[in-house]
Amino acid sequence: MELLELIRKPWPWYVAGPLIGLTVPVLLLIGNKSFGISSSLRHICAACVPANIPFFQYNWRKEVWNLFFVVGVLVGGFLATRFLANPDAVQLSAATVADLKALGIQDFSGLMPADLFDVSNLFTLKGLIFFVLGGFLVGFGTRWAGGCTSGHAIMGLSNLQLPSLVATCCFMVGGFAMTHLILPYLMKLV
Repeated sequence: MELLELIRKPWPWYVAGPLIGLTVPVLLLIGNKSFGISSSLRHICAACVPANIPFFQYNWRKEVWNLFFVVGVLVGGFLATRFLANPDAVQLSAATVADLKALGIQDFSGLMPADLFDVSNLFTLKGLIFFVLGGFLVGFGTRWAGGCTSGHAIMGLSNLQLPSLVATCCFMVGGFAMTHLILPYLMKLV
């Protein structure tokens, strides 16, 4: 029972960080593989879409391990939320709660604020902005940057790749700009 309690609690950064970081040398040692999630969508499209689109014409079977990795992430996420959920509320600093309440966000019961990411918002202007436009911008940015934050920040920086450093800095600047400049304006609109 003690192991189950250990798994349920959030792990400190000095344990979780090195475990995530160790995926890089492990993947490189077991077959010169690169870590990243966004590339799996390309592999799925290449496998399932029988079109003559040059971007999808490659040997996706060489990257099938990545698809198993993504399935493992999905299954692990399901199992964790279903059976290993932490019964404690998500811990937010008082300053963060005050800042979010000033923006009109009141419900902090889940992992994401329900005021923004509730299914009831799906067919509203708020839903159009946060779900559709936000999802498009994330996908476009991932494609334009040549990978997602996990791929660049974990794998690319570990390999000392300059494009990954630039992409990670841009991800951070974009996140700060969204949080401090754009989100307050959007919350007044919707």
